[in-house]
Amino acid sequence: MCGIVGYIGDGNAKDIIIDGLKKLEYRGYDSAGIAVYKDGKLEIRKRRGRIVNLEEAISNEDLQSGLGIGHTRWATHGAPSELNSHPHSNADNTVAVVHNGIIENFAELREWLSKEYGIVFRSETDTEVIAQLIGIYYDGDLLDAVYRAVDKMRGAYAIGVICSKEPDKLIAVRKESPLVIGLGTDCNFIASDIPALLKYVRELYLLENNETAVLTRNAVVIYDAERKSVKRDVLHVTWDAAAAEKEGYDHFMMKEIHEQPKGISETLNRRLTPEGEIVLDGISLTKENLENFNKIYIVACGTAYHAGLVGKFAIEKLARIPVEVDVASEFRYRDPFVDDKTLFIAISQSGETLDTLAALREAKKKGARILSVVNVVGSSVARESDDVFYTWAGPEIAVASTKAYTTQLVCMYLIALYMGRLKGTLSKAECDKYIGELKSIPEKLERILEKEADIEEIAKQLYKTEQVFFIGRGPDSGVSYEGSLKLKEISYINSFAIAAGELKHGTIALIEQGTLVVALATQDRLFEKMLSNIQEVKARGAYVMGIAKEGNTDIEKQSDCVIYIPDCMDEVSPLLAVVPLQLLAYYIAKLRGCDIDKPKNLAKSVTVE
Repeated sequence: MCGIVGYIGDGNAKDIIIDGLKKLEYRGYDSAGIAVYKDGKLEIRKRRGRIVNLEEAISNEDLQSGLGIGHTRWATHGAPSELNSHPHSNADNTVAVVHNGIIENFAELREWLSKEYGIVFRSETDTEVIAQLIGIYYDGDLLDAVYRAVDKMRGAYAIGVICSKEPDKLIAVRKESPLVIGLGTDCNFIASDIPALLKYVRELYLLENNETAVLTRNAVVIYDAERKSVKRDVLHVTWDAAAAEKEGYDHFMMKEIHEQPKGISETLNRRLTPEGEIVLDGISLTKENLENFNKIYIVACGTAYHAGLVGKFAIEKLARIPVEVDVASEFRYRDPFVDDKTLFIAISQSGETLDTLAALREAKKKGARILSVVNVVGSSVARESDDVFYTWAGPEIAVASTKAYTTQLVCMYLIALYMGRLKGTLSKAECDKYIGELKSIPEKLERILEKEADIEEIAKQLYKTEQVFFIGRGPDSGVSYEGSLKLKEISYINSFAIAAGELKHGTIALIEQGTLVVALATQDRLFEKMLSNIQEVKARGAYVMGIAKEGNTDIEKQSDCVIYIPDCMDEVSPLLAVVPLQLLAYYIAKLRGCDIDKPKNLAKSVTVE
């Protein structure tokens, strides 16, 4: 969740670290801090709030240094404050640490350090425990002290460590939480995520679990848990650095909404031959494999979970295999029925979501085959899977995910079509029809985006509401969950999604005069049923915004306003129906004065349980 940047080299660490932290502010923004080595000691500066507060505070300070670490925080232990901000140091300020993750036994360690060594803690954080542990173990060998401290710690963490007594090195440790190493010329870097480094380097090492790296100006050595050096292939990043910039848009979220046609085209066309055959690079499933599976689990969190709901519909319809969708945070705690006849599909934008990783490992331990759908090449989920299907969305910076969702949907459709053809449950002609529909989606999305001003006008009528219900049937119910999530996470409106047929079983009691109901009615075979559901809420005073395909104008008789999407097959309508909901959430949040790219209490990559 938190953002980490570290630098060692001949440049100005302060400026490089601040610049990198700005690229990671989507990972946490309640406080920020920096530690640099200068004139024989560590200079630590922290500020509550956004990185700009820290930047302004140190702008006129002479902190020129070739060694430093920085951090932007998403609070887990202790309220946002300068005392709780990272970096944290040991008792005599010779060791400084930045940390992403949670030390689960920090309370036990804190008590032990206080009783045995008389340590007086200055913060409420678990991170200070790391710094104090390294401090008490330090006897002239920083690497040894770090290993001894890590041996005491339980939990998930990525940490960066510097020491005033060994200013020629920067040490990084990874367990569960992501950490990358940037390889420069006469300099090296660490960071929580690749965008922080794109301006400076394109050659990276990806740290694996339980690995420690020692960085100097001219070298990087990686060690395993037994302190044996390990070799690591270099990853070359092909992203354009501009892809991680706003490029004239007010917010990353709006930029990423507009990037969806391109992302869908990339994700789709990279998997189709000129003859229209599906070739899933990274997936080696055979017909025999599929016939061996008696169940598929799709497991994910948040937006990725909602993509899984649509994926379930597609796989069951096209490949005729039972599918269960589960939230990753619950999956491994209910002893699921998983064995070697199970296909486990993990969906994750970052590929580092800790709940999803934990569920994946549980399924793998029970014998399941693992197929992952991820956006970040070389991420933990990807590396621990048997088969990998990458989305080609490019970097997604906004906390509220948009293009990751639609490209994940494309992946799920392609997987379902591929399985259907392998099993013989889908004819070539039927498959070609679906592919033709998918190929038409980018152009149809562009037509929806051309109506952006109309959706903004609707938002002007609705932005003061404080309660919203999203309803739909079939695939529309899954899209309803995603539309509801987008609205609540960036506008802070109390939003709720439910399958439309379930309204009458309790939830309809909450509908009263003026309640906003967003009704998705894009499924032709269920259109009349949805009109009946809309009538039910209208009879109780609801204000209804309908989403329907062009031509289905009967919805206007039951709705107060309607947004039309281009006509398409029912099965692929989620790719179109979600975009008006993304735009509606964006404009409502903007009108309410919310910080759209940095919603309160949220962060982009969730690397804690």
